Amino acid sequence: MSTLIVYESLFGNTREIAEAIAEGARTADPGAEVGCVAVADLDADQVASARLLVVGGPTHMHGMSSGVSRRGGIKNERNTGHEDRIEPAAEGPGVRDWLRDLAHAPTGARGAAFDTRVDMRFAGGAAPGIAKRLRRHGYELVAEPEGFVVEDTTGPLHDGELQRAREWGASLVRQPVG
Repeated sequence: MSTLIVYESLFGNTREIAEAIAEGARTADPGAEVGCVAVADLDADQVASARLLVVGGPTHMHGMSSGVSRRGGIKNERNTGHEDRIEPAAEGPGVRDWLRDLAHAPTGARGAAFDTRVDMRFAGGAAPGIAKRLRRHGYELVAEPEGFVVEDTTGPLHDGELQRAREWGASLVRQPVG
């Protein structure tokens, strides 16, 4: 099965989770073709050939990031002298914009959604919105939207989250094709 993990990351936490999901998928199915690409670097052909599309992004203001929230986060990091924490593709398009223009899924295509979020009451998550948009584009979801916890807005990831992401990635490719 061809699996593609598409992610948006501002401070590297979501990228790390995406890479761990890809690692878990490769471990569970060593013969599978697994790609992991930032949304800003994505080629439309990669999406068209994926039988399993896994999409993730950071949580901003209780949901998916927007151009405004990304720019605000980047500006804040620059203003506090932490420009080194900003991912190279952070100023490119986000998952929300990309999903808006996503082509309808090919027959039998499956999907899954994840996010990174702070573990606070009422913090919300980007994954449910991502999942809703994947379904709207014809993807059959193989798992409930999944959230991975960061300690603070810019990270780091909570202990054990990379291993949990590997296990989740493995579980996605083990799902029976229906």
